[in-house]
Amino acid sequence: MKIAVLSGKGGTGKTLLSVNLAAVSPASFYIDCDVEEPNGHLFFKPQDIKTEKVNVKIPQVDQELCNGCRVCVDFCRFNALVYVIDKLIVFNEICHSCGGCRLLCRKKAISEIDKEIGVVQSGKSENVRVLTGILKPGEPSGVPIIKKLLQDEGQENEDVFIDCPPGSACVVMESIKDADYCILVAEPTIFGVHNLDMVYELVRIFHIPYGVVLNKCLEEEENPAEDYCLKNNIPILGKIPFDIELGRLNSNGEIVARKQAKYRELFQNLLNKVKKEVQHETASNT
Repeated sequence: MKIAVLSGKGGTGKTLLSVNLAAVSPASFYIDCDVEEPNGHLFFKPQDIKTEKVNVKIPQVDQELCNGCRVCVDFCRFNALVYVIDKLIVFNEICHSCGGCRLLCRKKAISEIDKEIGVVQSGKSENVRVLTGILKPGEPSGVPIIKKLLQDEGQENEDVFIDCPPGSACVVMESIKDADYCILVAEPTIFGVHNLDMVYELVRIFHIPYGVVLNKCLEEEENPAEDYCLKNNIPILGKIPFDIELGRLNSNGEIVARKQAKYRELFQNLLNKVKKEVQHETASNT
């Protein structure tokens, strides 16, 4: 079972939900795809960490072979190439490593070299395998690191939880494309509705089954995000209350399901509901 957890912006409780669902599962695999700001490892504090570099290919120019035709310059939509004063210049910082310039060069003046853009770290925290992607500051895209993270699909007995980047950009699309189910995390505000609508449209485009978890809920208070779900027939998997003690533990980098029985029960019930939804979707498609 591969579950992706996403939200329209940061701070909604996406990582809170991801790490605690992974913690209550008997055997789980937590993958932090929020490679620009990964923070799941701060909660799990994994042991025996192993680090692997992630490289991409960038162009290297042989100026003696280049005849200044500018075909590569015209092709590059990211303006990473420019020809000035009889010289082809590559701006590595904005190159997206598509390889098109090398393929188009008739003079074979462009080759490729490796460039490190970040790392992948793996470790273990009790019942959870933890995999974290870390993008170097200033790099244009985290997609290559996310692809590297998702090469490991988990072991047969593991529940896989993908902690996605916030928003709905290409890094999010890469994170959810092979998921069995998506959990959308939303806050009970008007702004929360806007952010929920963003990821709701995304999962519908990908035709991935989904449900919503409402976070920071107050009893007897208006909940525009809940109203939005009811209006659009979106399954509500559960609610996480606005709880000062939960917030304190979470802000201190604690996994609340490992600290108190009432929180473990909360997230265990959520996980059970998600598994039932996945089983129902699987049965419906067979």
